[in-house]
Amino acid sequence: MARILIIDDEQLFRQMLRQMLEQAGHEVTEAADGAQGIEAFKWQPADLVITDIFMPDKEGISTILDLKKEFPDVKVIAITGGGNRRRGFEYLEYASKIGADKVLSKPFERQEILDAIHELLA
Repeated sequence: MARILIIDDEQLFRQMLRQMLEQAGHEVTEAADGAQGIEAFKWQPADLVITDIFMPDKEGISTILDLKKEFPDVKVIAITGGGNRRRGFEYLEYASKIGADKVLSKPFERQEILDAIHELLA
């Protein structure tokens, strides 16, 4: 299937998402923040990146900007469950404007993320 990089500061969420994606046949790597994610991407490019918006150190907006600047063809799904609902939606909307190909609000259904991945990689 595809090589997917998950960038999220919540370890349990990364593990859950990794397991879900591996069960669907994808190869998955992980990073705990945007800086680690960009380094992981440079070391082993992915077909698709799933990045959280709210993270310590390097957050998702700057991660998306940097990834799209250096690797314009990479597909990106931005996700968030952080902050209040309105703030989260505003950041997802902004992420979409700066290059995220899809945005999802946590919590999302298993099929929702799998459909988004399939659509972007089809």
